[in-house]
Amino acid sequence: MTDVLLIALLAFLGAAAAGLLGALALRLSRRRSLVVSLTVVAAVAVTAMLAGTLAVAWAMFLSPHDLTVVTTVVAMAAVVSLVTAMLLGRWVAARSRDLTLAARSLGDGGTFAAPEAPATAELAALTRELATTSAKLDSSRERERALETSRRELVAWISHDLRTPLAGLRAMSEALEDGMAVDSGRYLRQIRTEVERMNDMVGDLFQLSRIHAGSLVLAPTRISVHDLVDDALAGADPVARSHGVRLVGDRVEAVPVEVDGKEMSRVLGNLLINAIRRTPADGTVAVAAHRAGAGVVLSVTDGCGGIPEEDLPRVFDTGWRGTHARTPPAGAGLGLAIVRGIVEAHAGRAEVRNVTGGCCFEVTLPVA
Repeated sequence: MTDVLLIALLAFLGAAAAGLLGALALRLSRRRSLVVSLTVVAAVAVTAMLAGTLAVAWAMFLSPHDLTVVTTVVAMAAVVSLVTAMLLGRWVAARSRDLTLAARSLGDGGTFAAPEAPATAELAALTRELATTSAKLDSSRERERALETSRRELVAWISHDLRTPLAGLRAMSEALEDGMAVDSGRYLRQIRTEVERMNDMVGDLFQLSRIHAGSLVLAPTRISVHDLVDDALAGADPVARSHGVRLVGDRVEAVPVEVDGKEMSRVLGNLLINAIRRTPADGTVAVAAHRAGAGVVLSVTDGCGGIPEEDLPRVFDTGWRGTHARTPPAGAGLGLAIVRGIVEAHAGRAEVRNVTGGCCFEVTLPVA
């Protein structure tokens, strides 16, 4: 038993010495290629076995011939191990270089193309993560391009919409100042109308900036959807009458919701005014509300004739005005963007879909 313990001790000391040297070599080569690290690991394993074997052989006083045989066997094993480690290292390093080149295209703003050559499980997992990240970046770039396009369109349209009434205001004020206005009362009424329109536009811009900045503060209270719809219909009725459009709101369930009454009135008002302006005279705008699972769905259906399918994803974008048939006579295309911002601030969602003869805007809110 004592001999066995002595042999184990000698073998451990020899292997430990080789392991310490290998650890030092790994630390010195930690910034080098993976091939070097694998070679060091293989060399440490073989050297540890050789050191332990030689220590035990010397302690057992083996003959020189036997010691040479043992050393030769271990050396051959060392050669095979080192060659195998180098081949494995080169293979892994090659897969790593392929992955690096593929990731470089991702960093340069391109699309990640996964290497076709087989790789280790870890590199394959990294490849899948990079592919997922590439897909997310592509989606983010698309959203960024769409937002940038919307911003440019918004700036152009706002500039046009502000320049036109300002030019008119300047002309009318100069006419009044020079005493050239035949009907000064009509000029003053027109000036007031233009000022109110510009004030509404600036108010929409301010509201949208608060939504985008995340500074929109809500004061939610428990209120019935029926009351919300009634107030919105009463506010939009004069506009509907002036356009010859009939408002219908007989399919509204009295479902309680926890919302900011002022902001949600603005949402419904924007949707109703938008629907009334797009619906031909003698047409109908219908408002409905029903419970659906854990939420309530408010819908506004108009008779605009529908929205082109390719434009449906952009309806709620900032500055979107749609095709010529849906170009509004006034405004900067902010109403629907404000609708989406307010609804999402209430943990809801706003959607649009085409129906027969028009389109249906739906707002889904959580039930109180």
